[in-house]
Amino acid sequence: MASDNIFSGLKVVDLASFIAGPSAAVILSDFGADVIKVEPPTGDLWRIGHKIPPQPQAKEPYPWHLANRNKRGITLDLKNPGSRQVLEKLVKWADVLIVNTPHPARKKLRLEYDDVAQWNPRLIYADVTGFGEKGPDADLPGFDITSYWARSGLLSMTRDAGAPPTWPVAGSGDNATAVGLYSAIVTALYRRERTGKGSYVTTSLLAEGVWSASVSIQAALAGAKFYGLHDRKNPANAALNVYRAADDAWFVLIVTPDKLAALAKAIGSDPAKLTANMPQLTAILDEAFGAQPMAHWYEVFNGVHITFGAVRGPQEVINDPQLRANDIVVPLEGAGGKLTSTISSPIQVHGVAKVSARRAPSLGEHNEEILRELGFDAKDIDGLRASGAVPKAKERAA
Repeated sequence: MASDNIFSGLKVVDLASFIAGPSAAVILSDFGADVIKVEPPTGDLWRIGHKIPPQPQAKEPYPWHLANRNKRGITLDLKNPGSRQVLEKLVKWADVLIVNTPHPARKKLRLEYDDVAQWNPRLIYADVTGFGEKGPDADLPGFDITSYWARSGLLSMTRDAGAPPTWPVAGSGDNATAVGLYSAIVTALYRRERTGKGSYVTTSLLAEGVWSASVSIQAALAGAKFYGLHDRKNPANAALNVYRAADDAWFVLIVTPDKLAALAKAIGSDPAKLTANMPQLTAILDEAFGAQPMAHWYEVFNGVHITFGAVRGPQEVINDPQLRANDIVVPLEGAGGKLTSTISSPIQVHGVAKVSARRAPSLGEHNEEILRELGFDAKDIDGLRASGAVPKAKERAA
């Protein structure tokens, strides 16, 4: 591990499951942190995320590698009394502990902040929940689709007029929440540098969803008058709409008032005509844009500095040269099969190279290595295995 990595020497224990918590640990690992992924004997269910419809199907467990690359892995049965000694050593070893176990189960497992902070007063205890720690629904289980999307208001707004709510892109809310949790962790680490004290930091899928929807939620707080759901053919503003080119390629168009003349030039029209026919503008633009393919409009819009965005599917996105030019897609070492690349975390620090991405661990891959590092000898390890506290576990079928 390169010495110039920002988090070189930082020790992280990832007790979380699925995406939000583990992905926060991935961002830390990208900048050099040593992350230990702790799983139950049966493994994190996200190991088989690539087999759960409507997730895209693949031979390689791509979601697992995305959310758990660069980590070492250990299995630990927290329901087994013998695991307590291992947990204590992990907490004493760690700078950061990431948890997303629902609080009722966390209390039974004695995993709450007060249960573990006594072992390490400098610990940053990072907690991610579905709906927050207080309130009538604090103990409800939550996924990004239920908490981040549905409960926050986002899902009600990301559809066209007359259409029912649709199923959002899985993991999108989780990964946004991961960046928020990472930010909380880094804030607490900065505080620890100044005070020497650990912290209990938290965020929720609901809070992150409301933050993402905050322009509209703030409007509601202000008693604003809403235009209603977007209607492509009769939008509140035809200059902010979605249009289709002659080759059936859709694109998002954003024309600010100062760019109306540029738009008129782009479609070979008179600015005064567009201004005088604002109610009919969508139909005018539909006819104009439908006369030429997307490649034409790409050149034209760029030539007059109009903001637009081609609507692309995943198979097109991965071939976008911007991704590799900006290290958004990077090589992934050791995953096998066709999985040779992965998505880097969305944070760059100029002059600091991220750690090369390497595959996520197989289930229990580093059990003995980690236990020895924590101070357990061969006899201790045999005892932990015999008791089932640190069981030998097989990799979930890929």
